[in-house]
Amino acid sequence: MILAKFYKSQGFLKGFEISGHAGYAEKGSDVVCSAVSSAVQLTVNMLDGFAFEPDVSVGDNVIKCMLKKSCKDSSRMLNILKVHFEAVLEEFPKTIKITISEV
Repeated sequence: MILAKFYKSQGFLKGFEISGHAGYAEKGSDVVCSAVSSAVQLTVNMLDGFAFEPDVSVGDNVIKCMLKKSCKDSSRMLNILKVHFEAVLEEFPKTIKITISEV
């Protein structure tokens, strides 16, 4: 299962951490993992492109992205990522666990 942890502060989403494997298919052939990976890359690139200065770290099977300062617009971008994950989860049950933690 993919673990998608979103972080919230002062009413705004300010980052996320994604880890794990969906388990829908073998590694390299899993459409859920592909959908999640692509959406994460797009979100990080958009945050960077709009100068929200994402602090991104990539490890073995984990990516974490935190914003130094969040606002309504950056929070909207992160919320769109969360909504995308919810749509994938609806189509492919038990592949993603989404949580939101206050930081």
